[in-house]
Amino acid sequence: MGCCYSSENETTEQDPDERKPLIPHPNPVSKPPNGTDWITTSVPSARTDEQALLTSILTKTAQNIIDVSAADSVMMEQHEYMDKARQYSTKLAVLSNSLPQKKALALPSLTSQPHQVLASDLVPYSDVQQVSKIAAYAYSAISQIKVDAKEELVVQFAIP
Repeated sequence: MGCCYSSENETTEQDPDERKPLIPHPNPVSKPPNGTDWITTSVPSARTDEQALLTSILTKTAQNIIDVSAADSVMMEQHEYMDKARQYSTKLAVLSNSLPQKKALALPSLTSQPHQVLASDLVPYSDVQQVSKIAAYAYSAISQIKVDAKEELVVQFAIP
């Protein structure tokens, strides 16, 4: 169903309900929205090709977008929801067990004799001042970074 390591052309045996969308498409592509037959007009072939290409792009876009506003109208029974959650959890557990487990790395040891590092001379005060000055300069530079908005972040699709 949409794992980050799955592929669309996977040929393993799957439950038929696994690929079934949770939210049905509100406007099926197979028939026009108003229920009448499509009306074709006689236009030049170049314009027809452009219109057909635009229609195919809009159709693909409409199929790939999940309309969350339609989620309120579709109600799943609680047992259906629980069954789907159990299926997904089982599938996730099977897939996560098949992945190689990474061992947590210990912090690297910088020295084998830390008592010598702690007993050494302190860092000169001029070095501390220099590091503080560079850090203040970096903070000043970072605080002056501004983002200029060039266009809208959310775009509305005009899907018929």
